[in-house]
Amino acid sequence: MSNAHKAAGNTRRIDKTPEQVKKAWTMYDWANSVYSLVITTAIFPIFFNALTSERNEAGEIINDTVIFWGRELINTQLYSYVLGASFLFVIIASPLLSGMADVTGRKLQMMKIFCYSGALGCISLYFFNPEHLEWSMAALFLANIGFWGSLGFYNAFLPEIAPREEHDKLSAKGFAMGYVGSVLLLLVCLALIMGVGSFMTPWAFVLVAVWWITWSQTTFRTLPSNHLNHKITRDLFGRGFRELRQVARDMAGRKDMIRFLWAFFILSMALQTIMLMASSFGIKEVNLKDNELIVAIIAVQLLSIPGAFFVSWVSSKIGNIKTLMGCVVIWAGVCVYTYGLVNDVNGFYVAAGIIGFMMGGTQSLNRSSYSKMLPETKDHASYFSFYEVLEKGGLIIGMFSWGYIEGFTGSMRSSVLALIVFFAISLIFLNLIPKNQPMLEA
Repeated sequence: MSNAHKAAGNTRRIDKTPEQVKKAWTMYDWANSVYSLVITTAIFPIFFNALTSERNEAGEIINDTVIFWGRELINTQLYSYVLGASFLFVIIASPLLSGMADVTGRKLQMMKIFCYSGALGCISLYFFNPEHLEWSMAALFLANIGFWGSLGFYNAFLPEIAPREEHDKLSAKGFAMGYVGSVLLLLVCLALIMGVGSFMTPWAFVLVAVWWITWSQTTFRTLPSNHLNHKITRDLFGRGFRELRQVARDMAGRKDMIRFLWAFFILSMALQTIMLMASSFGIKEVNLKDNELIVAIIAVQLLSIPGAFFVSWVSSKIGNIKTLMGCVVIWAGVCVYTYGLVNDVNGFYVAAGIIGFMMGGTQSLNRSSYSKMLPETKDHASYFSFYEVLEKGGLIIGMFSWGYIEGFTGSMRSSVLALIVFFAISLIFLNLIPKNQPMLEA
């Protein structure tokens, strides 16, 4: 492609109206959220547990251990470890890639690489075989890297496409779009499985990849691509590291940002773990039937939409930090309730309803609060790499803690109870954030 054509391509992106760019940005939530629902929440956990568990005639699990690289593990323990390992990979790769993206102006290209890698992982899950768990779990590993790796670059566009006063609402809109899109594809997958037969389940993973790639094209065509015309140099790695080092220095003097990131780090240990392991808890601790679990999952997604906008509205009245503190208290209450009272399907539905309503709002407010705290800069990818590293770091600790406690005690309920400690510590850090932060006030 000639330089003239390249320049024309960049001009077309820049000439998009602000509203078109914002809409295209939210479309990536619509595109990629099917992974988090179909793969990590709904169909794949049921599929995975069914293939790796033995049940008696009453449907009760009598053996849930698997052999992985010669070691015996509980199947859900293995599941949490593989996800945790994928987050560790993202933590190692994300900062350097983000620094390089800021230096070269290639955020969009990096986002595409992770998106297509994640879709490839989803397609590979079609060949999942419990007799070859090492290779089968590698597909989940790749898919998870693609999903979470792309989000760092996606989130970094938020402060570039909208003023601070719009971040809460636009972030909530993105999450809401994701919940709607993911429910639509989940219903299609369920219709396929229930209408044709359970042997069609692996095709649901292929549909996730197709949906993800297809709808993301709207985002990729519209978001700006290197509109500042950064050049790629031979010292790319060195400049990437220097970019990150400078961002770290800039953040060192910001008590508000540092304490927020600590609070976010601790909160991620509990919050993301709950969302990733809730389905497995329902299957093993409550003995939910597949249809009961699917009803709960759909309810969670639908309740997340009004929840995201409600939390955004509350933050406009009392400020971001006070709203987040309220969310943390509610999450801790859900853990206490789940540990002591969720013993049947009705109890699980109550817990799922609260989780659904709080899920989208808490996530979107975390993202928009951090975005509003950023200084005026062109290095958004580098700043958001710290956000992503802490989120994934929290996930690693949360997932491995969950798996270790379950393996040690033989019960997921003990893992749920331990999450309360994370919520309490997060609340302390939120309370330590200096007051009178104009960008975070109502």
